[in-house]
Formats: sequence, structure tokens, C-alpha cells
Amino acid sequence: MSAEVDAGLATLSDQLILATVLLYVSAMIAYALDLAFGRTAVAQARAERPVPATVGGGAAPAGPAGDVPAEKAPPAWAVWAGPVAVGLSWLGWAANLASLLTRGLAVDRWPWGNMYEFVVAMCFAAVSAFLFMQLRYPIRFLGAFVTVAAALGLGFAVRYLHVQAGPVVPALNSYWVAIHVSAAIVASGLFIVAGVSGILYLVRKDTAVRLPSRQDLERVAHRAIVIGFPIWTFAVIAGALWADKAWGRYWGWDPKEIWAFITWIAYAAYLHARATAGWKGKAAMIVQLVAFACLLFNLVGVNIFLGGLHSYAEVP
Repeated sequence: MSAEVDAGLATLSDQLILATVLLYVSAMIAYALDLAFGRTAVAQARAERPVPATVGGGAAPAGPAGDVPAEKAPPAWAVWAGPVAVGLSWLGWAANLASLLTRGLAVDRWPWGNMYEFVVAMCFAAVSAFLFMQLRYPIRFLGAFVTVAAALGLGFAVRYLHVQAGPVVPALNSYWVAIHVSAAIVASGLFIVAGVSGILYLVRKDTAVRLPSRQDLERVAHRAIVIGFPIWTFAVIAGALWADKAWGRYWGWDPKEIWAFITWIAYAAYLHARATAGWKGKAAMIVQLVAFACLLFNLVGVNIFLGGLHSYAEVP
């Protein structure tokens, strides 16, 4: 790989990150308007509304199809808030992808060779997980929270982790970057969606009828973890194989290795508790948020606060 840096592409990548943040923030505002006033708010209010009973104990007859009380009908402008939010999310996603591509082309390598690039890729993976899950499941209600998390993550990366584009240490000039690190990024994106759902589950009050129900939040979190866990397992195994190739051993009790394994155990405990002990609800959400905290410390905290063989991540 060439050590030359294309300054023009590197600058374009930095500018695209700023555009991504603006688009994610704009999408978050549109999602919030949809959640508060749009079709999502109406659908959620209907789901939360108790069904009146007749004298005989049965349900009251339904009103005309599509009949919504006047106070629940969305304003005309709010009908478009949801579609606009989704469109802005895809535009932000495209800008996020373009920033990674231009960063990689600028230095002729995979664009996750340091903490700044890794966090940018992780935010991209989180939004990707949300958008592609949204194509399959009705989870638009999570949009405001996923996009604000991505915007905050990118802002943190730009403010505290940014380093100039350049070559990486020889240990990272390996095809294993495309295998091990890519798998970790994809799994992390799914775990972020699950973590956001878990936090909302715990802070949601019963009277907050415009927020998604706890059942929906738990369902989204579980699906994301079920998909992400085998990918994380593969990332840990691939990391061990890369360690053997680079350092001559599969396991060396490096802090990053230890916390990657702790994260794996924590998510395995969540899945095991749900499958065998039937844990659901608040207890299961607490377990998965403990796992999510382990993940965040492994991805960011280890590089900032601990040393080890993974300290080449270039934290400024």
C-alpha cells in the first residue's frame, strides 16, 4: 500500500462528515416531529388506547374505518414528517458512506485503522442496521434516537478523536482488517440499535403513549442481538487468527482481547437467560445494557484508558 496521502480526498472526507452530522440532526428533528404529531404518534396512541367494553362484556363496535378522533388526527404538514425523516436518514447514510470511501481512497487502505475512523464506521453501521431493519420491521419510531446517537458519536469523533489521514502501522496492513474489524463494526452497529432500544425501555413511563411500547422495544433489541451475536463471535475468532499470524499466539490477555471476550460472555448471558430461564422485560433489558456498556468500553474505553498491543489506534 502506498504511503502517499491524497490531501484533496482527505479534506473531502472531513467535509462529508460534517454534512453527515447535519443530515442526521435534521433527520432526528423530523423523526421527533413524526413521533410527536405525525402518523407514528397516531398509530401509537391507538395501540395504547384501551378498548371500551359493552354492557355484555364484549368490545364496543369499531367506528368507521380510519376514523380518528379530531384531537388525534395529525396536522397536514406532520403527515410528511416521517417520509422526510427517512429520506434525510438515507442521505446522511450516503454521506457517511462517502466519507469512509474518500478516506480510504485518500490513504489507499481500509478506512478503519484508528479510533477516529473506527467510530465513524461504527456510526455508519448503526444507522445502516436501523435503516435496513426498517425495511423489514416497522421500527421508524426508533429513528430519532438512533440518528441522535450517530450524530453525537460523529461529533465526539470529530472533536476528540480526529487525526489526519495517513498510513498505519505495519501490523494493520493486512487483509485481516477487512475480515476482523469489518465484522466487529457490523456487530457493533446492531448492538447500538439494541442498546438504544434498551435505554428507551428503562426510561419510558407508562403515561408516555407517544413513545413506542415496551413490547416493541424489547422485540427490536432481541432481534438486533440475535443477528449481531454470531457476527461478534466471528469477529472474536477472526481476531484470534489474526493475532496468531501477527504475534505468534491466539490469545495473550491483551486488554482488548479480554474485553472483547467479556462482551461476548455478556451478550451470551442475555441470550441464554431469554432462551432457558425465560427472562423478559426489565431484567433482560438490564442484562443487555450491561453487555452494551462492556461493548462501548471495549471499543472506545480500552483504547483511551488502557494500553496493550492495540494501543496503535492513534487516540490524540
